[in-house]
Amino acid sequence: MAEVNIYEGALDKGLEGVVACTTKISFIVGDSLTFRGYTIDDLAENSTFEEVTYLLWNDKLPTASELQAFSSELHKEMTLSPEMITVLKGIPTNVHPMAWLRTAVSLLAHWDKDANDNSPEANLRKSVRLTGKMTTLLCAFDAIRKGKDPVAPKAGQSIAWNMMYMLGGGKEPNAHHVKVMDTCLILHADHELNCSAFATRVTSSSLSDLHSAIVSAIGALKGPLHGGANEQVILMLQQIGTMDRAQQFVKDALAAKEKVMGIGHRVYKNGDPRARILRAMSEKLTKDAGIHHMYEMSTLIDDTMYKEKGLMPNVDFYSATVYFSMGIPTDLFTPIFAASRISGWCAHAFEQYANNRIYRPRGKWMGKEGLKWTPAADRK
Repeated sequence: MAEVNIYEGALDKGLEGVVACTTKISFIVGDSLTFRGYTIDDLAENSTFEEVTYLLWNDKLPTASELQAFSSELHKEMTLSPEMITVLKGIPTNVHPMAWLRTAVSLLAHWDKDANDNSPEANLRKSVRLTGKMTTLLCAFDAIRKGKDPVAPKAGQSIAWNMMYMLGGGKEPNAHHVKVMDTCLILHADHELNCSAFATRVTSSSLSDLHSAIVSAIGALKGPLHGGANEQVILMLQQIGTMDRAQQFVKDALAAKEKVMGIGHRVYKNGDPRARILRAMSEKLTKDAGIHHMYEMSTLIDDTMYKEKGLMPNVDFYSATVYFSMGIPTDLFTPIFAASRISGWCAHAFEQYANNRIYRPRGKWMGKEGLKWTPAADRK
């Protein structure tokens, strides 16, 4: 029998359309996103980030007592030890916050007694600690770079409430902003087999520890084509400046074949459901903040891209103006994404560990063949 040449098949660049695993965590059907069978619209309107995290990890919504106990565990783990804070103050802050966060999460493993235990029970405990502390870490970074001591989270308050509280320097947060942030955390919690979720699974598939898998995910999310896109959206809007320049900016970008950040999606073809929710929030928040022109520029870019290319916004497009309207520093947009997506990453790690096969794809060879070594003196 003739040998089968595995390189004769189609090349799926970026693994587009390749089914790499089975999953029960989240799924995209048309223009609908579901978490464990619940639509993102339903969860965004009615749920909380803590409840959605429980859902992602346990494949069911919690009872009232289960939610109370789980939320209490998460909130208890938000606090950083004095020893950890001392070490964090020694990490240079003249870097992108995602680089700092990547290092900080790796350091957490050195204080975690379960760090090298890959049992389901230990991984659940580590996930609670990581999810609780991720928000505190990003807020600590912002305080440390300003020469201030990190604000400690307040007991009995939600992750969203504490994020706004700590970023605000310990001031009582705006109730509407807390609700918006909680919704944003839900919207970003998971998104099928995206780049960072896949990075989590690849590292987990080697049976490496959970902290290593999450560090891999943070590294993937840091990129401007993934989590860093919402930061780029604000920079784009600031570059455009005024409404009268917005449409021409898009036309010039299209003519130069340049990417317009926050527009288009690899999977959604009829619109990202998360973007629809964020657009409504952006309209109100930009009015409240006195920067409604940024929303108007966004909608003009949105409409022009659809008219010219049939492309629609993704989650990054309107989340940028949502965060900006609430006074959040632009370079913290992606760390906030990580503080949400940690819930999904952990869920993917659980699923990978439970039904594992190490990832080992092949590459289509395009290099030279048949070469022979010669002594250096004989080479030209």
